[in-house]
Amino acid sequence: MKLQHPITLGEAAAYLQCRMIGEADMAITGLNEIHKVEVGDLSFVDYHKYYDRALQSAATVIMINAEVEFPPHKGILISDDPFRDYNRLVQRYYDVNPILGTKHLMGKEVTLGKNVVFMENVVIGDRVTIGDNCRFFPNVVIQNDTIIGNNVIVHANTTIGSDAFYYKKRPSGYDKLLSCGRVVIHNDVEIGSGCTIDKGVSGDTIIGAGSKLDNQVHIGHGAVIGKNCLFAAQVGIGGKTIIEDDVTLWGQVGVQKDILIEKGAVVLGQSGVSKSLKGNKVYFGSPAGDAKNRYRELTYLRRLPDFMDRYNRPDAD
Repeated sequence: MKLQHPITLGEAAAYLQCRMIGEADMAITGLNEIHKVEVGDLSFVDYHKYYDRALQSAATVIMINAEVEFPPHKGILISDDPFRDYNRLVQRYYDVNPILGTKHLMGKEVTLGKNVVFMENVVIGDRVTIGDNCRFFPNVVIQNDTIIGNNVIVHANTTIGSDAFYYKKRPSGYDKLLSCGRVVIHNDVEIGSGCTIDKGVSGDTIIGAGSKLDNQVHIGHGAVIGKNCLFAAQVGIGGKTIIEDDVTLWGQVGVQKDILIEKGAVVLGQSGVSKSLKGNKVYFGSPAGDAKNRYRELTYLRRLPDFMDRYNRPDAD
């Protein structure tokens, strides 16, 4: 992001209450991530593995959380939390105020908390409760009987409270089981664009406090998601599945219905989870298993053609 008006190293240090190393009048013309930086940018680093990369980058100013050897030509800001302070600068110099919508469809018996922001074309069904400080981006649809806590963000084109995908096959076709459940979203949840969260057939689909869903995530009917879970793009969760706290599912993970993923489990991208998983382990593959074992198996598979060629040679023992 380029700043509309450059600031100085001294101004940034004063605003953030950080210790400064370098010339106070050094100009900062942009804020940027380390892999995108240009001359004039301020970037941040908070992990020792990337200290040298940041310090040797094109960035003019580096915000860092350690005392290391600094290049003489860089401006330095020493912060106890560079991630937090970078966000403070973005909030100060980037216009994050939403464009408020003028067209909404609001159902009956809707309860709204304080400082709720609706952008264009948001649809709210009947008997919906929304807490304080929530933000809904354009074209969000909140179906009937949904409960949403405080500080929840829902990005564009997401639908919450769709009918359960639940059918009985008959000779004449599929007979749909009618959904009369709810979706309950607890405090501090953020839901990306294009997500779909189905209501329970008769009970609740639950998203626990602090959980974050990337774009195009699907949560099936009656699923229970714990606190502080992190789901990357295109994750799909089957109905009635229980996912405990602090679980991470990376991109395109598919989870079978009616299973349990225990606390702290991490499932790597494009894995298929067909059975319950124990907590505090890393999984990969389809069906998902211990990641180290799965990678070892892939290594052996890559070597298989060489083994077969050697075995089939005329001079093989």
